[in-house]
Amino acid sequence: YPRQLSGGQRQRVAMGRAIVRDSQVFLFDEPLSNLDAKLRVSMRTELKELHQRLQTTSIYVTHDQIEAMTMADKIVVMRDGVVEQIGSPLELYDHPANQFVAGFIGSPAMNFLPGRVQQGQVVLSSGDRLPLPTSSRAQEGQDVIYGTRPEHLDITSGDQGMAASVVVVEPTGPDTHVFTKIANIEVTSVFRERHTFRPGETIRLRPDATRAHLFDASTGQRLAA
Repeated sequence: YPRQLSGGQRQRVAMGRAIVRDSQVFLFDEPLSNLDAKLRVSMRTELKELHQRLQTTSIYVTHDQIEAMTMADKIVVMRDGVVEQIGSPLELYDHPANQFVAGFIGSPAMNFLPGRVQQGQVVLSSGDRLPLPTSSRAQEGQDVIYGTRPEHLDITSGDQGMAASVVVVEPTGPDTHVFTKIANIEVTSVFRERHTFRPGETIRLRPDATRAHLFDASTGQRLAA
């Protein structure tokens, strides 16, 4: 009986009932929200495989950026009913139109560091100096937000990069997530190597300037070259 099914089972049955009707358009409103983590991953793959076979237009609403990245051919990022950006998953990931899109797409989320442009560099509130991202352009003295993804940070030595105080280290198996603070701003790093940093230890992080982004501090728009 329907009452004997769990919430996740009812959700999957509802999707099956919609699909067998051979509609021209499917509208999925967070269909995987009640499923456990393992089932959610397998259902993502199953839904994408089904979509490739049926070739039916599907509009999929989700707050989970992993679902959006892995399942979509094209993503529409919205905020307060306004479309912020439209594009393919990797297009939004590599070239976000503004700080909101940059922070929404990607897990862990992009790091944002406030600073000011001086003599071709970005001087952070911590006093650290970073080279301008190669794909960005800004005016002298302009207040900016320096954006770098956790996987685009490397450990360096000497005076290069930014001095970061280690807060928590999370080994996940394939990756090591290191949570640090730079001038009271939380900065997350993801390394393929395994590290045994201790809380309170100071490390130096250097962002990849070829993959970093610059946003206007007042508007949040990306400052593209």
